[in-house]
Amino acid sequence: MEIKPIAYIHTDFPTKFGIPRQGNLISELKATVIFEKEYRNPEALRGIREFSHLWLVWGFSENVGKEWSATVRPPRLGGNTRVGVFATRSPFRPNPIGLSLVKLEEIEHTNQWGNVLHVAGADLMDGTPIYDIKPYLPHIEAVFDAKGGFAEKVKDYALKVSCPKEVLAVFPEEKRAALFSVLSEDPRPSYQKDETRIYGFVFAGFEIKFRVKGDTLIVEKIIKTS
Repeated sequence: MEIKPIAYIHTDFPTKFGIPRQGNLISELKATVIFEKEYRNPEALRGIREFSHLWLVWGFSENVGKEWSATVRPPRLGGNTRVGVFATRSPFRPNPIGLSLVKLEEIEHTNQWGNVLHVAGADLMDGTPIYDIKPYLPHIEAVFDAKGGFAEKVKDYALKVSCPKEVLAVFPEEKRAALFSVLSEDPRPSYQKDETRIYGFVFAGFEIKFRVKGDTLIVEKIIKTS
């Protein structure tokens, strides 16, 4: 079977580091889906405005060609406990395919790219290929008595975020809520617990430098990258 991208998504994450593990939990994250030229027929989007949420089927483009593992160490279990890959959403899979639920906020017509989708809650790196888009059907897919496995036990995990006003001042005000939500989800690799280590990732054109002490993430520096 041959599949090819129908679109690419554009987000504030130029690299994998810092991307939240479940983006739909962070509604402040905004992204734009731009279709490839052959899929810009507006008829392909007829009726999509009636849906509030969409499933994005996408590719772990950074993991193409990498070995898959039968067991992985989920970050939410501290990176020490192994479970089967099919019991997780790990990117190291036999087929590097991901699935994300996003909120459809707007369809914008542009002269350059035709109709583009503005979505919220995307946990994807900038430039990730999108292979398919499907509507979310709440009356079918919202299973209220479903069990969440090990993820259910740690769903309330979050860090407190501390950022001095003078450090935050350089960061765009309209992006601050999204940044704080991303930081509270603990962007560190699950196996890193060194309280003296300074971590960094790029978000919305700024490098965010931080450390974690106990249950508090402390932002040390915010540096404009361009």
